Amino acid sequence: MKNLIVPIDFSQHSLKGLEMALLFSRKMHVNIQMVYVQMKSSEIYAGPQLEEKKLAEKKFELIIKEYSKFLGNESRLRYIVKKGKVYEEIVNQAHSYKESMIITSTHGASGFEELFIGSNALKIISATDRPVITIRRDLASSDIKKIVLPIDNIPETRQKVVLASRIAMAFGSEVYVLTLSASKSQHVSQKLEAYTRQVIKFLESAKIKYQRSTAFGDNPADMTLEYATKVKADLIAIMTEKVSALTNLFFGSYAHQLINQSNIPVLNIKPQEIHLPRDFSTFGEA
Repeated sequence: MKNLIVPIDFSQHSLKGLEMALLFSRKMHVNIQMVYVQMKSSEIYAGPQLEEKKLAEKKFELIIKEYSKFLGNESRLRYIVKKGKVYEEIVNQAHSYKESMIITSTHGASGFEELFIGSNALKIISATDRPVITIRRDLASSDIKKIVLPIDNIPETRQKVVLASRIAMAFGSEVYVLTLSASKSQHVSQKLEAYTRQVIKFLESAKIKYQRSTAFGDNPADMTLEYATKVKADLIAIMTEKVSALTNLFFGSYAHQLINQSNIPVLNIKPQEIHLPRDFSTFGEA
């Protein structure tokens, strides 16, 4: 994760994504690229579009002047102005780098908000395999000291521990492992226990401090938010692709509820084929 992509519409809300990106730059030495997207128009309106671009560039220069003092020593803060659909151009920009992550506020100026709030915020996440952090409110902390890691009974749930661990090591965070269960059946309990133990083993091997809790109920989003609020978490890490119809967890109501309701930043990770130790297979049964 060497590059952070931050959508900007110059509203105060959109700058929350930049503030979090700057926080990462001071801990992980990543470069930040702010992106403003113009709507496409015909050549008849080329004049106003050119003026809009020039105005955006001036605003970016002011932002760089104001925020560069918060940038990590080995990081760069840049910008680009693009044309097209906002979510497509944001994703295209992220994909132009070998390693990248998107950090975006889900609220913005009129027009921009329609593209990022609610179900449309998921367009970015669904269109990319890169991690995406979504932010609804002002950052409650200037650090990431507590990361909540919900564990479900699907194999891919363990994948988020890899990136969460990288962040935890960079920030010196403690990871709060929350095992979620909608069933007390022995089969489900055994599977959850196996997955949770594998996650804990991974954290222990990386010498990351952790705490473990279990929650039972029918609404995993509510359970996650209640727990994260209780422990005063700074980040919640979830998977964002529904790979099982059971309880409609990932990239269904679970991700949608968290993105729209959580006042805590949410790290959205899509399942991928990754190489881990043999005893930590992330595809197939444990």
